[in-house]
Amino acid sequence: MNLHMEQKIQIMIVEDNPMNLKLVSELLEMDGFHILKCHDAESALVSLKTTNPEMILMDVALPGMDGLELTKKLKANNETKNIKIIALTAFAMKTDKEKVFDAGCNGYITKPIDTRKFSEQIRELLNVNNG
Repeated sequence: MNLHMEQKIQIMIVEDNPMNLKLVSELLEMDGFHILKCHDAESALVSLKTTNPEMILMDVALPGMDGLELTKKLKANNETKNIKIIALTAFAMKTDKEKVFDAGCNGYITKPIDTRKFSEQIRELLNVNNG
């Protein structure tokens, strides 16, 4: 039994695309993570009042408040500043990567998601090993 999996690690996914939300949450659930699903920044803010995930996987292009704006808000708040925030982005240009890190994200994963590498990427970002 993996000691680190006795208490399921909680990951919030903030994604407005239903197909992407379903794919990411299923991949993480198969790997034993507890998933919180939010469709936009506002619902994520509401959920964060009562939950404390270890990581937030956040789409950058969200309706209303975008993912980078939400990241800045969370990193400026003492209650949420230590949550690892990983941008889920279709952006691939160097300036886009800079924007993600300037906003305070701890990393990013490009879309479309490589399902073979996704779990490994998440574990590396969480500093969780496979054994």
